Amino acid sequence: MASEAVLEITDANFDEQVAQSDQPVVVDFWAEWCMPCRMIAPIIEELAEEYQGKAKVGKVDTDANRETALKFQINAIPTVMLFKGGEVVKKFVGMTNKQDIAEAIDESL
Repeated sequence: MASEAVLEITDANFDEQVAQSDQPVVVDFWAEWCMPCRMIAPIIEELAEEYQGKAKVGKVDTDANRETALKFQINAIPTVMLFKGGEVVKKFVGMTNKQDIAEAIDESL
């Protein structure tokens, strides 16, 4: 991943990074082979930089972390979910613009 601000979220660390977080968490469910996922990646990186210290931003590789992908019924990627207090508060499926995700984060702060 290009930005150090973007967390790598896995089956093993999901609870610690997302469910137990005291900050809102944006999670991008993606896969290496997914072209729209690659297109949304710079948006995810920008959000991670801009919201550093206020919200967490991370990515879940759905091929490597099937348990988490199944738990949240990810059947189309990219899917971007916003969690607050461990609960999904917003879900974007497919290409999403930065403004819509940023507005959702702002609402959850």
